[in-house]
Amino acid sequence: MNRTTRDRDEEGRARNARPRDGLGRPLPHGAEGVARQPEGVVRTPDETLREAQRLLDAGMPFHAHEVFEDAWKSGPEAERDLWQGLAQLAVGLTHAARGNREGGARLLRRGADRLTSACEGPGGEVPGHESAYGIDVGGLVAWARELADRVEAIGTEVDAAAEAPRLRRTGA
Repeated sequence: MNRTTRDRDEEGRARNARPRDGLGRPLPHGAEGVARQPEGVVRTPDETLREAQRLLDAGMPFHAHEVFEDAWKSGPEAERDLWQGLAQLAVGLTHAARGNREGGARLLRRGADRLTSACEGPGGEVPGHESAYGIDVGGLVAWARELADRVEAIGTEVDAAAEAPRLRRTGA
């Protein structure tokens, strides 16, 4: 490919400006796609969770992953594993919805493990950030592991909107 025709940002890094569908798959240039999530947006944890839930409910887990990615890159180091675990759950759901059962199951389990380790202190206690934000860590871990098992068993793509998890405990 001619390097001068590749999509690049201001620093010269390759960027794919092709439109994408709701699951983040690239579409041909000129096709109508779903609006991309802007990169590098700094949000409060509440804004992050609200926007990610909106995207998950709309069947757009790839886009929710990008919201979580912004949170882990801009948030405190102590919360990095929390946001990365949530991002891995969103990417796992993305892969499962695309029909990639092995990748989907693997990422769902990896995200569940990361959330579990992020939210348990050395003595098994919960550090507090997930409860302060109302995140239903136990529910998300159970959801991810159950979906991973089901995806492996059925071997077909899942409906991302129908499978969207609830990020927060009821009433949070």
